[in-house]
Amino acid sequence: MDAILDNPAGTPRESRFLGKRITPLNARRLQNFKANRRGFWSLWIFLALFFASLFAEFIANDKPVLVWYDGGVYTPVFNEYAETEFGGEFQTEADYRDPFVADLINEKGWMVWPPVRFSYDTVNLNLPGPAPYGPTAENWLGTDDQGRDVLARTIYGFRISVLFGVMLTILSSIIGIAIGATQGYFGGWIDLIGQRLIEIWTSMPQLYLLIILASVFVPSFWLLLGLLLLFQWVALVGVVRAEFLKTRNFDYVRAARAMGASDIVIMFKHILPNAMVATLTLLPFILSGSVTALTSLDFLGFGLPPGSPSLGELLNQGKNNLHAPWLGITAFIILSVMLSLLVFIGEAVRDAFDPRKTFR
Repeated sequence: MDAILDNPAGTPRESRFLGKRITPLNARRLQNFKANRRGFWSLWIFLALFFASLFAEFIANDKPVLVWYDGGVYTPVFNEYAETEFGGEFQTEADYRDPFVADLINEKGWMVWPPVRFSYDTVNLNLPGPAPYGPTAENWLGTDDQGRDVLARTIYGFRISVLFGVMLTILSSIIGIAIGATQGYFGGWIDLIGQRLIEIWTSMPQLYLLIILASVFVPSFWLLLGLLLLFQWVALVGVVRAEFLKTRNFDYVRAARAMGASDIVIMFKHILPNAMVATLTLLPFILSGSVTALTSLDFLGFGLPPGSPSLGELLNQGKNNLHAPWLGITAFIILSVMLSLLVFIGEAVRDAFDPRKTFR
C-alpha cells in the first residue's frame, strides 16, 4: 500500500491496496491496523497456520503422497489401491506402512512420504512401551492412550476447530445482523417483543441445554454447529440494534426514504455499512468464543464423534493421564497460541475502526 502522507491531518490523499484505490477513511484504518504490530503479525501467523492445516493430508498421513511403481504413478492420498496392484496377495487396500508392501514398492519404484507418517487415526503398533508413550524420533509429540500420534491429531484438530469457528461465526453473524437490523430500524412493538424474547432466550442455561441436546442426538460436526448456532447469534444483535436505532433518523436516511427507497435498501445499503464497524470489531472475539465452545464440549465428552481429532479430547486425555504430561501441555499450548492470536487480531481491528485514533 502506497500512501502520500503530506497533509496536516495525517490522512493519505491517495492510497492503493492490491492495485485498487481506497478511500482516505479506509486507508487510515489500514494504517492503524498495521500500526498495531502485535495484531498485524498475529494475523499473518494465524493465516499461515490455518493455510498449512488445510493441507493436513500432505503433512501428516499414513499414506504416501506419491508412489512410482513399475513405470506408473499412483496417488494414495486421493485414491485407494489394492495390494495386488503392487504385487501383493490381498485385494484390500494396501497398507503402505507394512514392511512387506514397502519392500514390494521399493523393488520397482519409490514412495514420497509426508513429514509425519501418521494420520489422526493411525495407531502405532510398534511403540517401545505401553501407550501413552512419550516423544520419540517417530512420534515427535508422543502418542495418546490409544497409540495415536499426538502431532497428527493436533494438526487435524486445529483445522476442524478453526473451520468450525469460522462457519459458526459467519452463520451467527448473518442471523444476528438481520435480527438486530430489523429491531433497530422498525422499533416499536417489533423491537419491544424482540428484546423480551431475547432476554428470555439468553436467560436459559446454555451449557446445560447443549449438554442435554448433545447427549440425546448422535453427535456430528453439523449437529454441533446447529446447536451452538441456536445461542451464538445473540452476540451481535445488541450492537447492530443500537447502531440502527441511532442512525435510522439521520438526514441521509430520511432523504432516501423521501426519494422512495424501500426499507430493505435503506437498511442494508445505507445504514448497515455504519453498523458494520462495530460488528467487524467483535468478529475475532466471537470466533475465539466459538472455538472455545467446541473445545469445551469435546472436553466434557459431548462434542465430536469418538475418534475425531479434537483439541478438547486431547485435553481430556491429559487430565486422565497425568503421567503423560505431553498430552495436556500440547493441547494447552495450541489453544493458548490460537486464542491469543485471535485476541490480538481483535485488538488490532478495534484500533483500526476506532475514530479517536489517527495515524501518525
